[in-house]
Amino acid sequence: MTLFQDGSKPNESPRRRSGLALISTAVVLGGLALALLPAPYVIERPGPAFNVLGNDQGKKVITITGAETFATNGELDLLTVSLVGNREQTPSWPEIFGAWLDPAQTVTPMDEVYPAGTTVEESEAESVAMMEESQQSAIYVALTKLGYKIPQQIYAQQVNKNAPASGLIVAGDFFETVNGKKPANYEDLISMVNNYDGETPLKFTVLRKSERKTFEISPKKDKDGQYRIGVFIGTKYEFPVNVKLELSDVGGPSGGMIFALGIYDALTKGALTGGAHIAGTGTIDPDGTIGPIGGIRQKLYAAQLAGAKYFLAPAENCNEVSGHVPAGLQVLRVEVFDDALKAVTAIGQKTDLSKLETCVSN
Repeated sequence: MTLFQDGSKPNESPRRRSGLALISTAVVLGGLALALLPAPYVIERPGPAFNVLGNDQGKKVITITGAETFATNGELDLLTVSLVGNREQTPSWPEIFGAWLDPAQTVTPMDEVYPAGTTVEESEAESVAMMEESQQSAIYVALTKLGYKIPQQIYAQQVNKNAPASGLIVAGDFFETVNGKKPANYEDLISMVNNYDGETPLKFTVLRKSERKTFEISPKKDKDGQYRIGVFIGTKYEFPVNVKLELSDVGGPSGGMIFALGIYDALTKGALTGGAHIAGTGTIDPDGTIGPIGGIRQKLYAAQLAGAKYFLAPAENCNEVSGHVPAGLQVLRVEVFDDALKAVTAIGQKTDLSKLETCVSN
């Protein structure tokens, strides 16, 4: 039993005790309120790695018919990032504080991942569409590298409202000619539009459900000074062989380079990797350009966790890679498909890698 029944100190006034109690209560309530408030962030974490030379859920990731294929070994890992949170269910503040302290995780503003006005379903649908387009580009790059001639058809994916082409071109139209000339590819079409003289409308001939239509359209300059007609362009390829790519629950365009390497390996004799465990990431354009991706640091850790020893990184991501390479992982810088092919071939043949470009770590 204490000498003071209420547990207070001899000289402590009731007012002071009351003030301390109020402060303690405020701190507790503030902490509870913070824990319950929605966080305007998502957390990016290392996701699973998928070997495109192997299987996913019992099915081969790459299946090719109509051409001879060859056995291979080793691993070419396509890497992913796991997202924690969305507009409907945000991560907790303790999770966010923990992620801030973890070099393998990144806290990203919600609007950068889920733009305002976009639903989770719309974002996921866009991600799936980007994956499908990247796969088509990967098939095209691998096959053309092997000498296949592949016809292209350019079509309108989407027409912006109030754009020069609005009310004329519709989604699904295939572009045949511009001022009587057939564009060879997407880049050629862009060049034709951008060469607009600012006065005489361009004549676009399109194929719409087997019917040809011609429209006169006057492009407008965008904020970068480039002429545009307000159409998002897609490319359809007529592949001479059937390449089927299957990967569950993976979206986005960042697997393009690895898919292209896997397809090339399947159609050439021997194991391209020489049995090595290689991971990588990067978008791929039809001309072979390897583009930057998001979540590069999470993918570095995903590669390490999967056991990869080598990592192919897009040149434009090197500034994010430098100084953040996990132990035991060698990062090689790639800018075009030929760079990636050269790097994997060198690794597979166990040649000196010192002449290959790297993302130098500070």
